[in-house]
Amino acid sequence: MKKNWITRGLKFAFFAVLFITVFGFVVMRLWNWLTPAIFGWHGINFWQAVGLLVLSKILFGGFHGRPGRHMYWRRRMIERWEQMTPEERDQFRQGMRRRCGSYAAPATTPKV
Repeated sequence: MKKNWITRGLKFAFFAVLFITVFGFVVMRLWNWLTPAIFGWHGINFWQAVGLLVLSKILFGGFHGRPGRHMYWRRRMIERWEQMTPEERDQFRQGMRRRCGSYAAPATTPKV
């Protein structure tokens, strides 16, 4: 069991280093290819490219792999919805319309 844990840790570390290296070089090459020609900015080195990747992760929250705990409410609501009777669902919809306004397309009314 312990050997399996160590192997998984080493695999994770290897792929993390590989990911950082590959994407760092990709960002560096793209930056050095585009920005001097377009904007007249200077080129960057590998570590500055890795810094840009980290900064983009902080600012934009990219690199999402799977939904996390923030999606718990959605699973819980789906479970509740499935357990409701049709009358309870209709009552819930009416309550939401009162609180939030009509979210469905309004019924067609003849124009005068």
